Amino acid sequence: MTAAATPSARPLWAVLLAAGSGTRLAQALAPHGGGEAVRKQYLDLGGAPLFWHSARTLSRVQAVQGLVFVFPAQDVERMSALVASLDAAEPLGLPWLCCAGGARRQDSVRLGLAALPSSGQEACRAVLVHDAARPFASAALARRVVEVLAHGAVAAIPGLPVTDTIKRVDLNNVVVDTPDRAALRAVQTPQGFLLAPLLAAHQRAQAEGWEVTDDAALMERAGQKVSIVPGEEANVKITTPADLELLASPMSGAMPAPRTGWGYDVHRYLAPGEADPKVLAKARPLILGGVAIPGGPQVIAHSDGDVLLHALTDALLGIACAGDIGQLFPDTDESFANMPSAVFVTEALRRVRACGFRPVHADVTVVAQTPKLGPHKARLAAQIAQLLELPPDCVNVKATTEEGLGFTGTRQGLKAIAVVTALPG
Repeated sequence: MTAAATPSARPLWAVLLAAGSGTRLAQALAPHGGGEAVRKQYLDLGGAPLFWHSARTLSRVQAVQGLVFVFPAQDVERMSALVASLDAAEPLGLPWLCCAGGARRQDSVRLGLAALPSSGQEACRAVLVHDAARPFASAALARRVVEVLAHGAVAAIPGLPVTDTIKRVDLNNVVVDTPDRAALRAVQTPQGFLLAPLLAAHQRAQAEGWEVTDDAALMERAGQKVSIVPGEEANVKITTPADLELLASPMSGAMPAPRTGWGYDVHRYLAPGEADPKVLAKARPLILGGVAIPGGPQVIAHSDGDVLLHALTDALLGIACAGDIGQLFPDTDESFANMPSAVFVTEALRRVRACGFRPVHADVTVVAQTPKLGPHKARLAAQIAQLLELPPDCVNVKATTEEGLGFTGTRQGLKAIAVVTALPG
C-alpha cells in the first residue's frame, strides 16, 4: 500500500453480515422434535461461532480500523454480549459495534453502513463488506481488495474464473445461449468500496426498488466501475446441508498453524578486580544449557545465570504468547535467587502445552569470545533435548564469536539466541 493510502489517510471499517436466516440450511439445522433451527452464522467451528472466524481474519488486516457486526434484530442484545465475551478472551484489537440487520441482505448492508462512524478523525471513508457464511476467507484476500481501493478503485471484489460451462435458460428450462466462460467470474466476499458512492447506490436502490444479491451489483447499476481481484478456492460459502461437512474438514482451519518462538539473553562476566559486595553476591559459576562449563568466567545474575536457558525460556514463552522471562521470573523476586534455569524452561514448556502446542525443534546459538564452547556442544544439545523432551537430533547447538567486536569480543560477557518450532497437538 502506498503512503498516500494508509489507513489514517482513508479510514476503513469492515461490515460483517451475520443477519441471514439461512433458509436453505434451516431443515438440516432444525433440532429433532421441532423447535427453532440454529442459524448457520452461529454454528461452532473450532470452538468459536462461524462469524467470529471472519472477525479474527479481518482484525489481522492492518487497514481495517473497526468492525460492525450485523445480526438479526431479535439477536442483537444476546450477540453483543457474546461478542464482548469473545473479545475479552481473544481481543480483536479493534473497536467494534453491533447493529440490527434487515429482511434482505441489501437491507442488512445498508443498516450496517449507517452504523459506521461518520464524523471526526474516525469518520469512515471506505468499507469492506463480508459474509459471515464465508469463514475461510484469508487476510491476504482482504488485503488484495484494500490494495485496489488504495490505488484509486471505487469498488473491488474477489472473483474466480468459472470452470464449468454455463447455460442461460428461459422459463421453460430451454437453453437460450452459452456465455463465454472466459468472461465469467464467480464472485466472493469481502468486497471493498469507497463509502460515499456505496451509500449513494443504496439510497438509489431504496428509492427505485432495486433487488440485488451483492453490493457490487448495486454499484454496477449506479454506473460505477467494479474491479476484480483474484479470489480464493478455499473461500467457500456455507449454504447447503452438504456444505456442513466443510466445518469438520481440514480446510475448516480448526487446526492451528505452527508457531515459532525466538529468545535472546545477555549476561556480563564478573570483571577482574571487582570489589563491590553487591556485585560479588550475584557472581555465579558459568552454566550453559544446564551444563557447568569448567574454567569459564563467572557471570553476574540473579538466578543461576544460564544465558542459554534464559533465551530458550523466552522462545517458549513466545510460542505460548505468555510474555517474557522478566515478567514471569523477575530479578526483584528473592525466591528466584540462584534458581536453576531449568525451572524456568519447565514452566514455559508447561504454558506451551497448555495452549495446545508441542515443541518439535530447537536451534540455539551462544556468542562468546571466551570460553571455547566447541567441546561442550554435544552435551548442551543433549541436555536441552532432555528438557524439551525431544529426540537429540531435533536440537542443534552452535557456538560463535564476534571476531573481537562488541562486549562479547572484549570478553565482557556472552549472549545466546534460541529459536524453537512448535506444532499443534
